[in-house]
Formats: sequence, C-alpha cells, structure tokens
Amino acid sequence: MEPLTTVMDTAARRWFLLLGLLLLAILLVNQLRPVLSPFVVGGLIAYLGDPLADRLQRLGCSRALAATLVFAMIGALVLMTLLVTIPLLAQQLDTLVHKLPAMYEWFAGVAVPWVQHKLDLPQQQLPMLEMKEKLAENWQSVGKLVASAGAYITGSGINFMISLGNLVLIPVVAFYLLRDWDKLVPKALGLLPVSWQPGVADLFEECDEVIGAFLRGQFLVMLALGCIYAAGLWAVGLELAFLIGVVAGLASVVPYLGTFVGVILASVAALVQFQEWGVLLWVGLVFGVGQMIEGYLLTPILVGDRIGLHPVAVIFAILAGGQLAGFVGILVALPVAAVVMVFLRHVHGYYMDSDLYEDVDSPGG
Repeated sequence: MEPLTTVMDTAARRWFLLLGLLLLAILLVNQLRPVLSPFVVGGLIAYLGDPLADRLQRLGCSRALAATLVFAMIGALVLMTLLVTIPLLAQQLDTLVHKLPAMYEWFAGVAVPWVQHKLDLPQQQLPMLEMKEKLAENWQSVGKLVASAGAYITGSGINFMISLGNLVLIPVVAFYLLRDWDKLVPKALGLLPVSWQPGVADLFEECDEVIGAFLRGQFLVMLALGCIYAAGLWAVGLELAFLIGVVAGLASVVPYLGTFVGVILASVAALVQFQEWGVLLWVGLVFGVGQMIEGYLLTPILVGDRIGLHPVAVIFAILAGGQLAGFVGILVALPVAAVVMVFLRHVHGYYMDSDLYEDVDSPGG
C-alpha cells in the first residue's frame, strides 16, 4: 500500500496539471477570441444535431448520411425561420419608429402627470417640446446612421471579407463536427490519464445531460413562449405583438425576466395604442397564461430540474461571459455555467463526506 504522503503528492500533481491546462485553455481562448465565433456557433449546432444523427444511425443510415440529413434539416429550418421572421421584424420596427412620437406624447402628457398626482410631487415645467423635437431629429438621423454603417461595412474590404468568411465557416464547421462527433469525444477522453477516464466519463455524461437540457429544452421553451406571447398580444390587437413576443421570449432565458419585460413593454404599447386602462387586463391575462403554461407544461417536460442554475447565476454568467469574451462569451456562458454547477455539486458532495466537514479531530468529535 502506498504511503499517504505519496498518494497526496500524486493527487496534488494531478490537480496542478489540470489547473495548468485550464489556465492555458483560458489564455488560448482569450488570444484566439476574434476567430472563435464560427467555431463556437458551429460546435453548438453540431451538439444540438448529434442526438438526431445518432437516431438516424440506429435506423441504418451511415454517419455521413445522417449528418447530411440533419444538417439539411437544420439549414432548411433556419432558412424558413429567417424568411418568416425578418420581414415581420422589419415591419414591426418600422411601426415602432412611427409610434415613438405618440409614445413620447403619452409619457409626457399622461404618465408623468399621473405619477406626479398620485405621489403628490411638485408640478415642474419640463422642456417636453424641446425634447420632442430632439427626439424627432434623432430618429430622422437613424436611417442615415444605418446607411453609413452599411457603407462602412461593405466599403471596408477586410471587414467585409472577415464577416463573410465567418458566415461561410459556420456551416462547414458544423457539418464536419456533426459528422465526426462520436469520434472526437472518445479521442479527447483517451488523452487523459487512464485512471481519470472512468470518472471523467461519468462527469462528461452528467454535463452532457445538463447542457443538453438547457440548450435543447430551454431553447424550445423560449421559442414556445415567444410564440404564445406574440399570438396572445396579436389576439388583443396590439400592433407591436410580434416584436414584443420575440423580446419577451428571448428574455425568458432568465426565469420570470421575460414575463417582467414583456408586461412592461406590452402595457406601454397598449396604453399608447388604445388610450384606455382596461386593455391592461388583457395584457396581464396573456402573460399570466403564458407563465402558467411555462410552469406546468413547458419547463417540466422540456427542461426538468436538471440545470439547477439560480436566476442570479444565469444573469451573472451572461454578463461575465460578455465581459470576458464578448459575443463568444455570451454564447458559451450558460453551458459553461451549467458545467461549473455540475463540478460544484461534486465538490460539495466530497466536502460533505470528508473529515474536514465531520471535524473528527475536534475535541468534541
């Protein structure tokens, strides 16, 4: 039997090696951040399509054919989504731009006086007219700004070629990763020390379950909620129903944030459009029904309780990812946070079972 000090030295060396590899990976990601976006997006697409490709393989397809079929289905779905949503979003944004003056007039003439009256605030003369003129001038210059930005992007050959190259790389990377996914994972596992491989395989399986629950389940929840909110607000008669539904659905990545943001945006838009308070009951009903469907059907069926991320942790992960790695960091923030939560659960279990927690050497132990 090996001496305790030898075992501890071996374990310490392994942990230091793992920590060194982790720090090296972080440094590489930081240095390669400008070129990582297509690889991260392509990897996420391949990860999402891998279960379907595995199912097609079990039905008798070769891996290459299964990857091709899945890739074609994903491409067709993305294309149809863009063809439907982009014109609708453009129309809704145009409606929003034309409604901004009316929203401002409602805010200045109705909302502010109502708040001042209810809270017994002093009636101050606000430079509303001047602010309205500045707002109109600024929104008239938005088109010029967009045109200038487009001219800059297309006029700068290097920037345009880089952006175009990244867009072309995404489907290429996604296809090859999807085709070779089942080969890459065992090869990566085989690089680890033999004694580590069973434990790391178990951790990988647990992380895969958690990440899959989020990326596949939470994405479907967000999509379903966006459709529910948009359809409900459209039934109420709100002109900005689709735009608000999209925003609320995307914000649903943080529990309850989508409902909170959606209710505020829809309430303001409804009051400006209908000029009556009773419509707020219908807005509240739409989001209340959506919240009930999410709580009792969507989340339990599609996500379950496997993620275990607190809403504050979700917000922090997104902000931290954006701060550390920009767009790439935002893409991988929540999957990385889910993996960290898996490791923390194991660390917590080891700590609870350790002598340090039991304190067996204490005088009262």
